[in-house]
Amino acid sequence: MRSIKRIALLCGMGVLLSPVAWAENWQVAKDEDGIKVSLSEVPGSKYKAYQGVTVIKAPLAKVKALQEDVAGACKWIHECKTQKLLKQEGDQSWTYTQFNTPWPVTPRDSILHVTTTQAADGTLTRKLEEQPKYLPEEKGYVRVAQVQGFWKLVPKGDSTEVTYQVHTEPGGSVPSWLANKFVVDAPFNTLKGLRTLAEQP
Repeated sequence: MRSIKRIALLCGMGVLLSPVAWAENWQVAKDEDGIKVSLSEVPGSKYKAYQGVTVIKAPLAKVKALQEDVAGACKWIHECKTQKLLKQEGDQSWTYTQFNTPWPVTPRDSILHVTTTQAADGTLTRKLEEQPKYLPEEKGYVRVAQVQGFWKLVPKGDSTEVTYQVHTEPGGSVPSWLANKFVVDAPFNTLKGLRTLAEQP
């Protein structure tokens, strides 16, 4: 079913935004195991934007299918507890995700509006934008206040170059040590998890 194939999923906290001012001054924070993570200061925010890039040895269609399995994607999204599809209309979807956080930080949840587009050369882009008021807040969770970002999948023969870029305002109070750890761990672990599944025979 074409509409199911287009389900724009995801994620963990976040995905692609049109090029904007916050995405200018990237500094490499981690370059390991074929995954490069860079960070950028965001004017007016105490939280950094993150960008992760890797090449997955699998065709774009396989990577795309893993992303469109909204519930199953929790297996590879960093600190994802549960995720479900709320609504899907053509190339747009709305997803609800609950995230684990270390004690004593209250767990977060997020509602993302995802818009998927595909260029003539096959490049797939999923824009993500937080819509915190889409549903009432859940007891025991702090709703993520803002997410702007994107996934970009570029076909490279039998492989796929994947870029995952996000800026998140997590809402509530988050210790600086956790925020600084999250912006590196989230893109690295998410891309590593996606790559592991995509490269399985």
